[in-house]
Amino acid sequence: MSGAGRHNGAMSDAPRSPALSRLAIVGGGPAGLFAAQIARAAGAEVDLFDAKGSVGRKFLIAGKGGLNLTHSEPRPAFDARYGARADAVGRWLDGFDAQALRDWAAARGVPTFVGSSGRVFPQDLKAAPLLRGWVRQLREDGVRFHVQHRWTGWDADGHLTFETPHGPHVQAADATVLALGGGSWPELGSDGAWQPLLAARGVDVAPLAPANCGFDIGWSAHLAQRHAGAPLKPVVLHWRDADGAPHALQGECVLTATGIEGSAIYAISGALRDAIARDGSTVLELDLAPGRDAARLQRDLARPRGRRSVGEHLRRATGLDAAKTALLFERLDRAALDDPARVAGAIKRLPLTLRAPRPLAEAISSAGGVRFEALDDALMLHASPGTFVAGEMIDWEAPTGGYLLTACFASGMRAAQGALAWMRRAG
Repeated sequence: MSGAGRHNGAMSDAPRSPALSRLAIVGGGPAGLFAAQIARAAGAEVDLFDAKGSVGRKFLIAGKGGLNLTHSEPRPAFDARYGARADAVGRWLDGFDAQALRDWAAARGVPTFVGSSGRVFPQDLKAAPLLRGWVRQLREDGVRFHVQHRWTGWDADGHLTFETPHGPHVQAADATVLALGGGSWPELGSDGAWQPLLAARGVDVAPLAPANCGFDIGWSAHLAQRHAGAPLKPVVLHWRDADGAPHALQGECVLTATGIEGSAIYAISGALRDAIARDGSTVLELDLAPGRDAARLQRDLARPRGRRSVGEHLRRATGLDAAKTALLFERLDRAALDDPARVAGAIKRLPLTLRAPRPLAEAISSAGGVRFEALDDALMLHASPGTFVAGEMIDWEAPTGGYLLTACFASGMRAAQGALAWMRRAG
């Protein structure tokens, strides 16, 4: 068990030190809730504020198709999923890793299992029972919840200010943890409205950008109407990084009315997004027939098609389904469709020009946020001593697969521990 496993039991079982000063936590997602758990277990007085009428809304939605809690991939490969921030996030994971998260869930009566892809899920695949039990335990342990409190910054005395249905509210606190999320799914509370508030305080904030997102290509009306929602599986994605080095990934994706999305696309969305930002567009090549080489495809396509249509001949000769065949018709003219060598080449490397990522509000998660350079190692803002940040509002990103949730939990622990240490020193 990792060192963080000590924190996975019910908080009422944890030894407490004499009461510390008051900690305010703004944001009721996993990072904020876990920060509340850690701080309250240590004896702090904890007030948790959320703009919505209930906490954990994005957590619940993420669990609709089966809550992907974490991933079984071993470290350091696990850490590498955080890309340029692997070292920094790895330090968070030293305190609370994937196994600690599984232990934490088990201590709440929610055993987990590893799926065929290595992803980790609750046995019942549901988020709601876990969240309900967690919030109930936090309330019983003395965490005070304040919903429908939208944070609006600080007043002249440095106190937190909120808008509520009953008018303005001012909250004094000896330390604060901000866990306000990124900018995706704003209807669930992660709307990025905190950016100007921190920027005005001198905090260096990288602009929020979509992560784990789809991309616009610009299909014909025929393809958009007939094949939007159709899966492409399996395919191999081919792309080049900023240095021109080639990369490939086999997986699955989905055609949309405007372009393409899906798990394989999400896994490389950061690289594709950055390439579009740099160059205005980027080319992604699809191998529509993994396991069949171009020479074999060309031979099969060269057979006489008789009275069959071009489309029917393509499907019979190649085994491609209707959606993959439609992509060939979308990208090849009639002369090319009559040339077996060109069709075979397109099947193995069909170029798609990605023109823009889908809007941030549609993305699964976001990149950007408070830059690591604006934080100390305990996640405290240099520009605002006593204010700590956690979760997706920090400038890191990760693919889907449980990596996002794991880092949110781990950062919540780190921020809470930093706030506790700060209050002890100040006291």
